Amino acid sequence: MRDVGATVAAAAASAGASWAAYNYLNSQATAARAVIPHRTDNAPDADGVYLPDDDPRGPGPIKYTRGTQVDFHLMFFGDSTAAGLGVDEPAQTPGAQLVRRVVDETGKVVRYSNKAIVGATSKGLAAQIDAAIVARERPDVAVILIGANDVTARNWIGPSARRLGDAVHQLVDVGAKVIVGTCPDLGVVTAIPQPLRTVLRQYGLRLAAAQRSEVRSNGGRPVPMADVLAKEFLSRPDSMFSPDRYHPSAAGYALAAENLLPEVLAAIGEWGPGPLPKPPVVSETVEENKLIRRFTRRVLR
Repeated sequence: MRDVGATVAAAAASAGASWAAYNYLNSQATAARAVIPHRTDNAPDADGVYLPDDDPRGPGPIKYTRGTQVDFHLMFFGDSTAAGLGVDEPAQTPGAQLVRRVVDETGKVVRYSNKAIVGATSKGLAAQIDAAIVARERPDVAVILIGANDVTARNWIGPSARRLGDAVHQLVDVGAKVIVGTCPDLGVVTAIPQPLRTVLRQYGLRLAAAQRSEVRSNGGRPVPMADVLAKEFLSRPDSMFSPDRYHPSAAGYALAAENLLPEVLAAIGEWGPGPLPKPPVVSETVEENKLIRRFTRRVLR
């Protein structure tokens, strides 16, 4: 986690919390940093060209070369969750799982590239996109996953959301269809003790709301990620989290890929006539597990 102590300080000060309350939350931040290690390793590399199962070259991925014919290029940007940190195999990363679903649904040949950087916040998005454009690797479809590090680094909500909006605008300007998975619900990360977890969760939900507005206004498609993980992560944390207890496992990333898939298919004109699903923006599961809700239910029994 990045600069959790700064987040705690801001939250405590804005709420008029006492010095004792600040010290308590700060001690929890220290405990959380001990539980959730600072990761400096890279996620598995899943880049390549993904082929339909009936392609004579096999399902792939195969290495992309300048002469390889593809139907479109899908590119990921963002933080460690976009990169797929927490899994061991390239096929388990969220980008690889998403592109495989797209290929299976459409029968198209898709090139996949991941430009995400572990530890990135919204401040680093422009550099990721610039690097891709300079390398003449412009995406036809771009997926961005960003937000959790902005919360733990205590980046201000408004500027963080606007930086994301600028990134969406930058990609739209080069012809990309842009899908953004907004800030996840940190209330599912039970390794973070309470009440620190609630402080971070509320900050993240506010950021997600601001992100949705900026993404839409700049021509992108926001996908709320707050509820996609909650029920399964709270009920099956051993299988849904990676060993660091913070990043998702392969099963967790599969849920994220399923949530992103409809908007990606719609962006490339492959969804069909039916309405797109509308995932909830706030996790009902986490809401129902709040201490005050549990206490109220016991009192009313």
